Amino acid sequence: MNYEQARAYAVNVSRSGSILGLDSIENLMHELGDIQERLKIIHIAGTNGKGSTGAYLERVLIEARYRVGRYSSPAVFDPMEVWRINLQSMSHEEYADIMEQVKCACDRMVEKGMEHPTIFEVETAMAFLYFYQKKCDYVLLEVGMGGRTDATNLIKKPVCSVITSVSMDHMQFLGNTLTEIAQAKAGIVKKDCPVVTILQKAEAMVAIEAEAEKQHARLYTADVSKVTVETETLKEIRFDHPGLGTVKTRLTGTYQVENCCLAITVLKEILGIADRIIIDGIKNTVWPGRFEVIGEQPLFIIDGAHNEDAALQLSASVEKYFTNIPITYIIGVLADKEHKKVLEAMLPYAGATFTVTPDNPRAMKAEELASEAEAIVARLWKERAGKPEKVQGTENSPQGAGGMEPLPKVSACSSMKEAVQLALEHTKKDGVILAFGSLSYLKEIRQIMQSD
Repeated sequence: MNYEQARAYAVNVSRSGSILGLDSIENLMHELGDIQERLKIIHIAGTNGKGSTGAYLERVLIEARYRVGRYSSPAVFDPMEVWRINLQSMSHEEYADIMEQVKCACDRMVEKGMEHPTIFEVETAMAFLYFYQKKCDYVLLEVGMGGRTDATNLIKKPVCSVITSVSMDHMQFLGNTLTEIAQAKAGIVKKDCPVVTILQKAEAMVAIEAEAEKQHARLYTADVSKVTVETETLKEIRFDHPGLGTVKTRLTGTYQVENCCLAITVLKEILGIADRIIIDGIKNTVWPGRFEVIGEQPLFIIDGAHNEDAALQLSASVEKYFTNIPITYIIGVLADKEHKKVLEAMLPYAGATFTVTPDNPRAMKAEELASEAEAIVARLWKERAGKPEKVQGTENSPQGAGGMEPLPKVSACSSMKEAVQLALEHTKKDGVILAFGSLSYLKEIRQIMQSD
């Protein structure tokens, strides 16, 4: 196999969709010698914050001179970044080689009368095989969805299990209550293996505590309430940690202190990494696509907030950093996400909104998203104006009695380039543009900005 053949095979496998459960991945890994059991794995689940928490762990462990493999999805800027060793993405040659080995194992399964593994199972098997062959000291293994029935959960003895912020997402697969979703996430907790989590909402915390007790797993809780934020800007957050002293992180956004404290607890309490190495590693951590500034004048930020909890966290950052500044939004979402709740959280700060259709089979059409946004903007406008009558208007709506502001502009765009151009034209030099929603389109937004 060459790279193009390997990618074509992956595309063909992906057409079969996804199936929750561990039977297929267990059979596949058995064909590959069950090498996952010979890896030192830190297993990471949660709704939001998996990527940032993993980034902190990755950088600190590298600073401690370990060889660190990391498996996380979806890719944001390059398909190969799903598999990384010491921050370097898998090469095309390595991808073709590993894929060929996994394909042969899949073929043997089919010959024995078993179902062909799904694309996530194939890619998870690739991760185990790649990190084993490259002799990684630690592997940061990120759950794809849920936990209990996720393909990554075939591992039996992780170094520790890590559970980031749990909130409502993937309800069609994980359950309709926070308790059910937390129970699914807590499924990664293993017998006699430590588990680390943040201080969750009450229902989620109860579910995680119950699973830890059931598995006789020692539970460590990172309590961010014991941390004092000293300074917070768009470029850096500096906070006082009770176990470390002053910590600086370049990952900004109000939620990052929580993710950072979770990683610190893993590094100090489970792995025993020296304080100075933790502080230096956190200071040097970067994680693209999360409240990342990609342009100046106007300020241009991209963020992967795609569900209600992430949108609420992002709106808190907007309110903190850009008080009373109308924001120009570019928004693209997947149809199976809680897009209305995301819009409800973010649109109160909108000066204008341009919707796009991400390049994803699950994408919501820009026109449909714009229609939803227009309805919410109109309602918010009425509430602010205190007027009971029906509101209609566009960017050019005349001001009403008392000098009421015109209804903020909402437009569906036919391409990412059009959305960026219109946003830049609409926004003053001292203004702010924020592109958020599905991670799947942020790569194109960044490429457009870099080419201008």
